[in-house]
Amino acid sequence: MTEKTSRRWNHNIHYHPRILGAVPDGAKHALDVGCGEGMLARELRRAVPHVTGIDLHEHSIEQAREHPDDVDYIVGDLLTYPFEPASFDFIASVATLHHMDAATGLARMRDLLRPGGVLAIVGVARSTMPKDLPRDLAGVVVGRVHRALKGEWEHPSPTVWPPPVTFAQMRALAAEVLPGSEYRRHVLFRYSIIWRKPQG
Repeated sequence: MTEKTSRRWNHNIHYHPRILGAVPDGAKHALDVGCGEGMLARELRRAVPHVTGIDLHEHSIEQAREHPDDVDYIVGDLLTYPFEPASFDFIASVATLHHMDAATGLARMRDLLRPGGVLAIVGVARSTMPKDLPRDLAGVVVGRVHRALKGEWEHPSPTVWPPPVTFAQMRALAAEVLPGSEYRRHVLFRYSIIWRKPQG
């Protein structure tokens, strides 16, 4: 990672360590879903020999390809791109699932994983008021502290707001589509899902 990109910060980058810490030992093929300009894909490449990044946003992929790395960047749609089933040992997705039907996206990523492979997601969802108000207020305070110390990098990819699915709905979807997955709600308006595909 260059000095310039190592200083980048935003709510999504903050949780990259959660993704990187989930890479299974011996992983050889990884997929970064919604890779944008490739920051996470380049980090994954330090741990995994073969990394593919896919994104619908052509301009972001053009920016990703400007970096001197050997990540395979694809302009395409995860749901329709002709990947072979069970192609990847590790699949990462950061702030992408809310751009598609969440249940369909989860099922597609599940099917692209090899047995024993790991899926790691950091996502954006919609709060439910007044239930989520205390956590959201804490997130505002923590976010302001981080921005004051680190600034905030604006990514070039399109955004979707508000997210169509609530945090509670995402928890239920994860339990239904990825039985045994670990769902966590994080303070900076994000959730994470970590799931290992059963063997056999």
